[in-house]
Order: sequence, then C-alpha cells, then structure tokens
Amino acid sequence: MQTNLPQLLRGLSEKYPSELVESQLRDIPRIADHIRLVLNEFPGKKPNEISLCDIGGGLGLFSLGCAALGFRRVLLVDDFRDKVNADVGDDALAQHKALGIEILSRDVIEDGLQRECAGITVITSFHSMEHWHHSPKRLFRGVVESMDPLGLFLLCGPNCANLRKRATAWLGRNKWSFMEDWYDSELFRGHVREPDVDDLRYIAHDLKLREVQIVGRNWQGHHSTKPWIRSSAVILDRALRPFPSLCSDIYLLGRPPGPASIG
Repeated sequence: MQTNLPQLLRGLSEKYPSELVESQLRDIPRIADHIRLVLNEFPGKKPNEISLCDIGGGLGLFSLGCAALGFRRVLLVDDFRDKVNADVGDDALAQHKALGIEILSRDVIEDGLQRECAGITVITSFHSMEHWHHSPKRLFRGVVESMDPLGLFLLCGPNCANLRKRATAWLGRNKWSFMEDWYDSELFRGHVREPDVDDLRYIAHDLKLREVQIVGRNWQGHHSTKPWIRSSAVILDRALRPFPSLCSDIYLLGRPPGPASIG
C-alpha cells in the first residue's frame, strides 16, 4: 500500500472543492512522507490495527490518507476557525465524513483530549502547535498518559533556527508573519512561537517519552508554482536531512512511558 500512496492521495486531492485541489496536489509529497513516518514505526502492524488522532489537521490530506488506507479509527481534531474554513465551508470535509473520520471541533488547549485519546495508537500534530497562544503542556501530558503505551507520539513544527532563517536574520529580514496579519486582524492566527530542536527535546523530556527521534525535512519550496524552486527544494532537502537543526520542518517521534519494547 505504501508504494501506492501518491496515487491514492492524488485521487483524494482531486475530490476536494475546486479551489482547494491544486494546493492539495502540491502537498502530496509531504503528506505521503507523514503517513510513511507513522507506518514505518509499526512494521508488524496492518493499517486496520492502528488508530490515530490528528490534532490541528484542519482540511488537510493526512487524516484522509490514513482513513483511505484502512486505519481502524481516525479522529480529526481542530477548531476549524481558519479563513479557508469560512470560505469553503463543510464541503471540504465531505470526503472525511464519507470515509468515517470522526471530526471533533474543539479548542484542545482549553478542553483537552484525554478521554477521546484513551487507548489510541498514534497521536500526531503537524504545524499546529506554533499557532497556539497558550502552553500545550497539559494537553500533551493528558493525551500521552491516556494513549496506548506501545503507541507513537509525533509532533512537527517549523524550525525557528533553520538555515534560511539564520541567513535572513543576518540580513535583518527574518519575520514569522506580515505586520498587517497581526496588527490589522481582530484574531491573529499566525505563528506565535516556533520551536527548535532543543525545544522538541524539552517536550520529550517533560513527557518522559522513550525511543525519542528528531527528524528533519524541508518542505518549504515544494508548494511553489515555479518548477525551478520545487526542483531546488528537493535537492536541498536531501542535503539537509542529516542535520535536523538546519531543516525547515522538525519532527519529534517518541513512545509513551511504559513497556520498554513493542510487542
């Protein structure tokens, strides 16, 4: 199944509302890699033996791809308050519902997810934490305590110290967002605090995770409409992956406290 992931995701992308199709198609390499990251951590399991909660996944392909592969249970949690949600409405989630994905609209920092994640195999959150205005400590501790002790906690965010930002900071041009997005908006939805590798290790230590891995990827440029930028991004990604602290996207993978090995 894994070898057919791009084809599977392409079919799902093309069923989105027309205004979202192109962006979903460009996101296929990233989403396929995310699904492989999960499946590679469970070499002895079939998809129908894995349950998953994706925190902050919004309208994206990841939960769709997991459900289409046959995951036993897929829970998608988001507050669904981004501009794209207002623009497109519920149509963008029609596929999710058709594939049996459980959709929960919730402020996870305020309300938590411990009960909903009881016994779940995999908890993921991709590029969501950096938008949160309050600490995720209570949320993360709660879900890790309640999930399958043989499961996987996977957290991803944009690296505040990646190679590009180091260079632009030296030039005095390193900003996370446009001034008007923060100053002129009633509700700011941009990046509040981006992590670095040390931050992810800090979270892993606080959660007492086992078998901790820090993985680097470089997805900036993959979404460009210019072919030469996309090609350059692929080459740069291969060169930087051995050095997560320089990568644009950093991932924390770890097992919850519990048994020392996977059965």
